[in-house]
Amino acid sequence: ATSNLVVTERQLILARMKNDLASAVIDARRGDYEPARQATSQFFTSLSTEIDKGNTSSLTQAQREALQPLFAGRDELITLLARSDPASADRLSDLYVAYRKIMNA
Repeated sequence: ATSNLVVTERQLILARMKNDLASAVIDARRGDYEPARQATSQFFTSLSTEIDKGNTSSLTQAQREALQPLFAGRDELITLLARSDPASADRLSDLYVAYRKIMNA
């Protein structure tokens, strides 16, 4: 039962991260930049936490390594959202596609 719980917990963590990012994309597309900024921040916080867990992470080693470069645009993206810049929606969409590609690889 414990291993099933661990699997479910890992799936939940990954689903929440994907949901945060998807919500951010939708909010930004609708011009709701503050909720998008909050969801984007939550996504990066969760991602950072998972990567920092190392081998106990819900992410595989390959995923952790592939996801690391996504942090390069974090500060700029959050700044665009804070400024209600419409360009943030495309950036978030690109981030979502990159994240999904890595996670489904």
